[in-house]
Amino acid sequence: MPSPLPIIRRRHERRDKRQRSASQRLLLVVLGVGFLVSILLALGIFGLALTWSQLTADLPPVGELPVLLDPENGLLLQPARLYDRTGAHLIAELAPPGIPRRYGQVTPSASEHLPQFLADATLAAADPTFRSHPGCRLNGDSTLALRLATDLLLWREAPSAQRDLRACLLALQMTDTYGRDQVLEWYLNSADYGNYAYGADTAARLYFGKPAAGLDLAESALLAAVSQSPALNPFDAPQAAIQAQRDLLSRMAVLGLVSPSAAQEAAAKQLEFQPAQTADSVAPAFVSLVLDQLSAVFPRDRIERGGLSITTSLDFDLQAEAACLAQMQIARAAGASPDGTCPAVSGASLATLPPGLPAQDIGASAVVTDPRTGQVLALVGDTGPGGGPSSVLRDHPAGSLVSPFIYLTAFTRGASPASLVWDIPGGLSALPVGIRTPDQTFHGPVRLREAMAGDYLVPAAQTLETLGGESVAQTAAPFGLSLEPDLAAPLALLTRDQPVSPLDVAQAYGIFAADGILAGQKKGEALRLSTVLKVEGTDHSAWLDWTSPQKQAVVSGPLAFLVNNVLSDASARVPALGSSSPLQLDRPAAAGLSRTIDGRDAWAVGYTPQRSLAVWTGADSPLPPDAAMGLWHALAEAASRGLPAEGWDPPLGVTAMEVCNPSGLLPTPACPSLVKEYFLTGSEPVDPDNLYAVYPVNRETGFLATIFTPLELVDPRTYMLIPDAARSWASSAGLPVPPQAYDTIQYAPPGGEVSLLSPEMFAEVSGVVTVAGSAAGEGFLLYRLQYGAGLNPQEWFQIGEDVTSPVIAGKLGEWDTTGLDGLYVLQLQVIYLDQTLETASIVVNAGDAAP
Repeated sequence: MPSPLPIIRRRHERRDKRQRSASQRLLLVVLGVGFLVSILLALGIFGLALTWSQLTADLPPVGELPVLLDPENGLLLQPARLYDRTGAHLIAELAPPGIPRRYGQVTPSASEHLPQFLADATLAAADPTFRSHPGCRLNGDSTLALRLATDLLLWREAPSAQRDLRACLLALQMTDTYGRDQVLEWYLNSADYGNYAYGADTAARLYFGKPAAGLDLAESALLAAVSQSPALNPFDAPQAAIQAQRDLLSRMAVLGLVSPSAAQEAAAKQLEFQPAQTADSVAPAFVSLVLDQLSAVFPRDRIERGGLSITTSLDFDLQAEAACLAQMQIARAAGASPDGTCPAVSGASLATLPPGLPAQDIGASAVVTDPRTGQVLALVGDTGPGGGPSSVLRDHPAGSLVSPFIYLTAFTRGASPASLVWDIPGGLSALPVGIRTPDQTFHGPVRLREAMAGDYLVPAAQTLETLGGESVAQTAAPFGLSLEPDLAAPLALLTRDQPVSPLDVAQAYGIFAADGILAGQKKGEALRLSTVLKVEGTDHSAWLDWTSPQKQAVVSGPLAFLVNNVLSDASARVPALGSSSPLQLDRPAAAGLSRTIDGRDAWAVGYTPQRSLAVWTGADSPLPPDAAMGLWHALAEAASRGLPAEGWDPPLGVTAMEVCNPSGLLPTPACPSLVKEYFLTGSEPVDPDNLYAVYPVNRETGFLATIFTPLELVDPRTYMLIPDAARSWASSAGLPVPPQAYDTIQYAPPGGEVSLLSPEMFAEVSGVVTVAGSAAGEGFLLYRLQYGAGLNPQEWFQIGEDVTSPVIAGKLGEWDTTGLDGLYVLQLQVIYLDQTLETASIVVNAGDAAP
């Protein structure tokens, strides 16, 4: 029997091998887990390092705070100041008028000290645990140090969790470096108390007429409450401010900062506030626009906080002049007789207003820009009779302001300034009854040039209906005009109120002035007119430089030229506005008058290559446009003073040629007058004029002459071919129309040596017709047969060849009438040796037409 020992040994070896394999696998797992943990730990450390790096990257030093709020030369102790484009005139200071910013200390012994009442009230309102936390609280509640870090150091950063963490780091560092008392002092000297009052001392002087050192508990509590909600201040929301003060006093009593009785006594005190003051400004609406534009670049509260010098685009002298002229014109339009003159331009520059103009609630606004730089030079907000400069620039109904964009859209579809349009009553059934032209008449067939320059509403409406409101709105959008088309009612762009801003109007028309180029600065994704040249810190640090404009093409140079050429054509405005229109300047100027259907709003808009001006006037009743045009004229004179007279030359892509007026087609002998017109190259007319025709008329009978009318009685007369839709207008306008009846046909009976025997007069003929008759006489040379269409043919066609043998009562020839249809004159001509001529004619009806 074999020994079992080898078997047992092999079993032990297999068991040991399995144990070793398990141990090895366990070791590999442990090593793998350890490696993974190490990697995760390394990644975690790297992530923390990266996060810390991101949090601390470009973190401003807390050492900036002493610079910003130094008691003697702190940058934020200087309010933001706005200057005109030269820097010589201060136009606004973002601070309460007449109240300088003073730094107050929390130390009671200081001369400019802040009362303990104010400190306690501020802590109760904003940071009750101020004395116990290190500057930043884990629960995320705001602290004074956090507010300083966010408002003064991290103001460039948008709100985010990362910004909150960065602010927390700064708050901890700020508190540790400078101490709690300094943090409190800085906060009290930089807090916003509304109405541009930054710092407690400024607020105390603004609302209570006393320095901060003189504040009592009631006044301190009110200011502390206002610092939490600056809009709820004693001037703008007095009841809300007092309620917030009383709530804060109750909280102070709960926190043990004051006794309940002291809180009640302070809450019951009747506070006496200073009257609200408004700083005088020559351009309040312009200043509002500056702040609005800068708010797209910097936070508004940082701009208002101070330490900035803002050089604007304002022309100080022009602004003063514009504001004065607007007030004077409105006063005159309202029936007053203002005395005095405006600087540099006398009141005589304002055109005489018609009698009976006074209206209630009349108003005006105006904008002057430089289209080459996209800079606003002057801006007058909505101004009423007896009112000073307004800070509000409202949108107003556009009315026919959209007409140039209607015609611009038509130019892109092949139309031209020479295109024929009809200004007639009933020219568009959907057009409501209303104003048609400034002269209240209809002008019949006119070139698009006259319709556009004269603000003829019917042609604009006809063109708009053909194009569609949506296409016109798309054309106007790149110009900065937001129009709302109605797909179901295309005329809505003209007949409904489309509110537009005078600023946008000046920009849109200024693009034409600059040959289709928009200049300005980016606001969001779009270029807009600019009111700012540069922004600097009071330490001369550069914040913003907009002295060089950005530019983009909006419309091609040739298209812009067509618009400029039409709107600058003073002669084209004469039929509507007369030869002495206020829109006429002493230099090339494009200008147009626009009104709403109800006549309550009128615009005068125009430009030179250097200036674009938009003037609006409105009233509660229909207002003649004279006030708007007169104000525009005076402003244009002022804005153009000292500038060279420039115009617009035709660019490549524009062709000039003579055409018939008013059809705009190629001249014909019937055309009564020729005019020079401009076309986009490739769109010149190729057809002859079809609006006028010459008719032979029997001067005695007034009927259309025929081949039988004696030549001495035939008078060629030119008539306009009036379409059916315009016949009523033509009749009321006294336009002659071509006679419809023909002269009585009188002819010699057949017979004699020159006569036609067959076919007979008014015979119906078709196919090949045998012509018979006589062609003879003494000195006979030859005869020929010919025919022409109508009763008085203007063109003759010979039948066969000349025949040199005389014929007596025989066959003269054969006439193939195939393809002819209508009345025709068949004529026999006999020529004698002495070159005299005798004829015989008859009228036949060829084809199937009735005679």
